[in-house]
Amino acid sequence: MSKQWMLGLLVAAAPVAASAEVLVGGIVDVLVDGGNTYNWDKVALAGTKCGNGSQYKFFVHRSTTGSQNLLFFFEGGGACWDYDTCSGRAGVIGAANPNGIADDYMQQFTAKYVSPIVNGADPGLPFRSRTDIATKDWNIVYLPYCTGDVHVGNNVATYPDQTGQQPPLSWHHSGYTNTTAAINYAKTQFPNVQKLLVTGYSAGGTATSASYYFVRRGINPARGYFLNDSGPIFPAASTQDLSRSLHLKIRQSWNLDSVFNQFPASFDRNNMGTINRMVAMEFPNDQLAYTGYSRDYNYSRFSYERFLTPNDKESVLTYWKADQDKLVAEMNQFNNYSYFIPHERQINASHCSTIITFVGAHACQKMEKKKWYEYASEPWQSYKCNSEMISMSTFLQRFINENQRVRVYEPVNGYNAEDPGMQVLAPLINGAIGG
Repeated sequence: MSKQWMLGLLVAAAPVAASAEVLVGGIVDVLVDGGNTYNWDKVALAGTKCGNGSQYKFFVHRSTTGSQNLLFFFEGGGACWDYDTCSGRAGVIGAANPNGIADDYMQQFTAKYVSPIVNGADPGLPFRSRTDIATKDWNIVYLPYCTGDVHVGNNVATYPDQTGQQPPLSWHHSGYTNTTAAINYAKTQFPNVQKLLVTGYSAGGTATSASYYFVRRGINPARGYFLNDSGPIFPAASTQDLSRSLHLKIRQSWNLDSVFNQFPASFDRNNMGTINRMVAMEFPNDQLAYTGYSRDYNYSRFSYERFLTPNDKESVLTYWKADQDKLVAEMNQFNNYSYFIPHERQINASHCSTIITFVGAHACQKMEKKKWYEYASEPWQSYKCNSEMISMSTFLQRFINENQRVRVYEPVNGYNAEDPGMQVLAPLINGAIGG
């Protein structure tokens, strides 16, 4: 079976046959009571493009209850800066939708099951009902991803085929133009937004932080929120910082200086991580948040695997944890930052907290090894939460509906790994999306 769903959802791959997509959809629909059947309006604006030069398309869903709240959603799907990763030849280590966006994209598998936040409900498992969450029946602007530049690039690049088998690839890193067009369109359609939530996962999480300044100013809601899911922009002020090489690469390939020039002075173009500080300072009354797993072995590979040695799994995860600690220290300086950082989830290599299902997306500030006398309760578990176990649904409720600052940074533990339900569910979901 093709890996289209996992890769289109999280990392990127070539399209699959419709029959395979139907089969995978059926499997996941059994595992999680998810998916949406919304009515979506296709929007194709002049001057917007996918990486291959085809027409860019985004999609709008209008609330059925007259809500004045708006979800501005950035889809994820890897990144690219050379022939292999932009053309689709690299497969997993590449950019989503290299052949553009189909007219029926929102009826296909990725968009239907992408996120409980889009679908307005935490999908249930067999014998467990769906649970409505904070974004239930919001208006939605959904931005598919087909430019390989975390929705913010501003360049037409030419990438030669290093094998010499194909002519050079002309690639449109048009993310900034596409995003700006979608913002302007959304303002005409939703002129009086009360709550604006900008969010996305993986590359879309990076876009959330990178583009929030533009979305927030363009839409001008009564209240603004952003949630970056697993696309952190880490501090990297010096050549010794772990994410510096990645930042330098994309800054050049995507012509990011042309975008950075529009940011206020609180952003330092020589340290992309200052974007976290900039949005906190520019919008001090907004609620901002980051979520991701400490054992994320997906985005961490993009960050370090091609730039640092050693680059085995544990080395990569060590780099990730060091950068994550610096990001948390940065967020702690601002009262309007929340964070929700569980240790690991066996679904999708611990990448992304808000995709597919919230099962396993929970965090405990005091997750500790059990004492010998505590094994009578749940004897299969060697870890116990000695504070509040906060689910993603609860986090969203407090963050969006109650305007609370929530900060949970879970310590190292094996709670999810030992959970019998997760041991059954995770292989089934991973097999369905990647097998």
